[in-house]
Amino acid sequence: MRTALVTGGGRGIGRAIAQRLAADGLMVGLTYRRDADAAEVTATEIGGRAYAADVSSYADNERLVEQVLTDLGGIDVLVHNAGIASRGNLVADTDPDEPARLMGTHVFGPFGLTKLLLPQMRARERGDIVFISSVASMQYSPGGAPYTMAKAAMEALARTLAVEEVGHGIHVNVVAPGLTVSEMGNRLAKAITGESAADLDRNATFGRVARPEDVADVVSYLITAPLLTAQRVEVQAGSNPFGR
Repeated sequence: MRTALVTGGGRGIGRAIAQRLAADGLMVGLTYRRDADAAEVTATEIGGRAYAADVSSYADNERLVEQVLTDLGGIDVLVHNAGIASRGNLVADTDPDEPARLMGTHVFGPFGLTKLLLPQMRARERGDIVFISSVASMQYSPGGAPYTMAKAAMEALARTLAVEEVGHGIHVNVVAPGLTVSEMGNRLAKAITGESAADLDRNATFGRVARPEDVADVVSYLITAPLLTAQRVEVQAGSNPFGR
C-alpha cells in the first residue's frame, strides 16, 4: 500500500485530495494548523491520521516527519496543499511583512518538508510530489502580489525538484486550480463580485467553476501516470468566471 501526506488536508481542496487518495487505496496522513475538529473528522472518515503542524515552521516539519514516518512507515506521495491568502491590497498599501508570511507557507514550508522527506522517498519504489499552486501564478491582477509571488516561487521550486529528483524515480508536478468552490474561493469571489464562488457557475464555459473534487481527480491521475514529471496542469472552467 502506498502512503501519502497531504498538507492542509482537513478542509476544502485538501480534504477532497485526501478523500480521493484514500479511495484509491492509499494510506493518508493529513496536516492542519487550525480547525482540528474538521481534520479529525476527515482523518476518521478515510481511515487516516491527522497531525497538527504549522508547515511554515521547519521545527514543526521536523516533528511532523518524525511522527509520520513512525506511524506510516514511509511516504510515497507528498501533496503540498496548505495555503493562505493575501489581504488583497495594492503593493503600495501592503504590509511589508505580508510577502514573507505568504512565502513561509507556500515556499519555505514546502521546501523544508520536501527536504526532510526526500531521503526516505528516494528509497521507495516510486515517489510523487504534487504542488497545489494557482492560475494566479501566471494571471496577474491588482491586489494579489504577495500571493502571486509565493505561488510563482512554489512552481520554481517544483520545476527544480523535478530536474533534481528524476534520477531517483520521483515525479514532481504542479496542479494550478482556478476559482474553486471552497472557503478561500468563496472569500475571493465575494471580495470581487459580492457573490459566492458557486454563484459564478453561470459565467463558466462548461457550466460551473471548479469543485475540490476536480482538483483531486488531477492529483490522482498524476501520481500514477508513468511518464509525467515537471508538468503544470490548470484546473479551471475555461474562461474568467468573474465575467471580465
